[in-house]
Order: sequence, then structure tokens, then C-alpha cells
Amino acid sequence: MKKGRIIYHVDMNSFYASVEMAYNPKLKGKPVAIAGNPEERRGIVVTSSYEARAKGVKTTMPLWQAFQHCPELIVLKPNFDRYREASRHMFSILSEVTPIVQPVSIDEGYMDVTDYVGSQNPIKLAEELQKRVLNELDLPSSIGIAPNKFLAKMASDMKKPLGITVLRKREIKEKLWKLSIGEMYGVGQKTADKLKKLDIETIGDLALKDVMTLKNLLGINGERLHQRANGIDDRPVDPDAVNDFKSIGNSTTLPYDMTDQQEINRIFDQLSEKVADRMERKEVVSENIQIMIRYHDRKTITRSRQLREFVETKQEISQLAKQLFQQHWNEDPVRLLGVTAQQLTAKDEMFKQLDLFNYEKEAEKEELYLTVDQLKEKYGDNTFVKLKSQRQAKMSTSFQKDFLNEYKNNQNNSK
Repeated sequence: MKKGRIIYHVDMNSFYASVEMAYNPKLKGKPVAIAGNPEERRGIVVTSSYEARAKGVKTTMPLWQAFQHCPELIVLKPNFDRYREASRHMFSILSEVTPIVQPVSIDEGYMDVTDYVGSQNPIKLAEELQKRVLNELDLPSSIGIAPNKFLAKMASDMKKPLGITVLRKREIKEKLWKLSIGEMYGVGQKTADKLKKLDIETIGDLALKDVMTLKNLLGINGERLHQRANGIDDRPVDPDAVNDFKSIGNSTTLPYDMTDQQEINRIFDQLSEKVADRMERKEVVSENIQIMIRYHDRKTITRSRQLREFVETKQEISQLAKQLFQQHWNEDPVRLLGVTAQQLTAKDEMFKQLDLFNYEKEAEKEELYLTVDQLKEKYGDNTFVKLKSQRQAKMSTSFQKDFLNEYKNNQNNSK
């Protein structure tokens, strides 16, 4: 490993519950769950301690069912200020080991320690880091050590809590390939179902599958997953990734001043297809779609829509662009149209933002439970919730995104 990169993936164990235990040591060793409405037992389990999990309590489980599994369950409301402060301290400790730290959520991040290990053994350094976080913050973590980000992420999931796992490329056949395809980071339930139709049941099956067959099935994502399964991942640990809010756009000047709605819709379809193709090549998704309209008199306006879900396909982008145009077009002749996907997130790093409070309103819908379970399988064990606004009427601020924005601003101010 010393001949190549040394990447850590640091993943806090049962983060929200662990923070509550750090603030109240009396909770240690007891089954604890975090949920939004514990008084009425109508909430949904956001996360739980390992003691609760041992009793059968699972993330996204309704509280009434959690109490059936564990009558002595202690349920607490989420305390976002505590979680933010704990995360701040955690990343501060990581940054003292190496400046090459890339947060990917409030409770996990990558570190490139290649040039900062010195003569010290990488495992020994990880042990010291893990102990320091535990001693100073009273928070357990698991650390994956590998030559790239994907393998480090997979390694950190192999032993929890307080695990340290090394995963070298030469060990992937023994340690990685035997895992079921659904356990692979980046493979969701839908993708797993498609792969299983090709008799791909394990990560090893995926690694040995013909890459063209996978590309035909999943597009460029098939090739990417094939590389990951074979231990190939050249992505750098990028401290500036949190600052990267670039956009992908396309515009065209029309051959004549245009007012025909069908022609305009056709142009939006073409522009959206080009944007979607570029997003696919860059392996990103978007949370904001913007259009540009330039009228015959050169007056130009831009209008955008902030989204609650990621979009990436031509159909999704085109539909949003057409809706924006209908809402904001003054019916004057148009000379230029543009479509831009903004607030981009790499597919490998994206997290699903679950709105805890809105989710509870839908708690009676069994299909939603299944959907969320699938999301958990795809995006990991971390549940992301949104803060209520001051008016508590519109919940549009992601707690995770708030944290990453705050981290970005702090990093910029310290430079």
C-alpha cells in the first residue's frame, strides 16, 4: 500500500444516537432511537443505537413497530445543533492529520494520508485517529483503509462499530467478490434487480461479466460499476469538491423569431437531451433546472426551479424546462433558448435527502416504507433530514446541504 495511495474512509457509527449518548452518558448501553414524534409514538426511526438494532429496531421502522420489538426503547427527537457541532469537531480532528479531507455528509468523509503517514504504519495512524475521536468526542467510528475511495468506502462498512478494515486490491477476490451485489456501494435495488436478471448475484459476478453487456444494460454506469468491482477507482480525494457547484447548460440561437409552441417544445427537447448526455458523461445529477429566454428585442431573462429530488434524464429536464417556459413566457417572439442543470452532485457521492417531517405524514403508506428501505440500501445507513424553516410551513432546507455549505464557507474563510 505504501507504493500507492493510502485513502481512509471515516464513517461515524450510529451518529445521531451516538451524539445523544455523548451528551447523556446515562443512555450508554441502552437501546436508543432518534425519531420525530416520540410523544405520540407515531414517528419513524431515523437511526438507532446498536443495542436497539440487536433487538430488531431498524431505520425507517414506524415507532409503534419498534416498540413491539423493543418495549424499553428510549426515543429522542433529533437535535440538529448538537449533530452539527459534533461533526464540526470531528472534521477538525481529521484535518489535523491531513489537509486532504473531503466531507461527503455530516458524518462521513474521505482522507488522503499518502503523504502524511511518514514512517508510521497506516493502520496504527488509523487506530490513533479513531481513539482520538472516541476520547475527545466520545463518538465511535469505523475506518476503511484502501488504495482508492471505493474500496475504502466498502472497507469501512465491513466492521461496525469501532472497526478498522484494510482492503487491498489483491484482496478483493477474497473479501469483496463474495458479497451480494446489493451490498455494493452505488448499486441500488433497481440496479441490483436488473443485474440479477443477468445472473449477477455477487460483486464477483459483476467483476467477471463482459463490460459491453453491462454498458448495454446500464449505460456508462455499467462500465463504472465494472471498474469498481475490479478495484479500479482513480478519483482523487478532493477537499474542494464541497465547493463545486458547477452547472451544465446548452443554448441555441433560433433561425428566426419564434412563437410556435410546438417548435419551441422541440427545441427544449433537443437542448435537454444535450444537457442530459453531458450529465451522464460526467456522472452527475442536478437539483436545479434553469432556462434562459432571449426575446426578439434582445431582452433576456433566466428562470429556475429548485427541486426536491435529483433529476438526470432528458425527459425530466425537458419537462421542467417547458413548465418554466409556460410560466414565464410573455408570448413575445423568442430568438434564443437555453437550458441549464445547476447544483450538480456526483452520483458516487450523492445522498438522498429524506424529509423526516414530511415522511411522517406519509407513515401510513406501506409502499413508502418499502421505497425508503430501498433508498437506504442504495445510499447507505445515514438518514438525511431537513430542518424546519422559521415559519414551519415549507421545508426546503436540507440539513446535510446546510452542513456542507457551512463547511465550505469555513474552509474558504480559513484560507
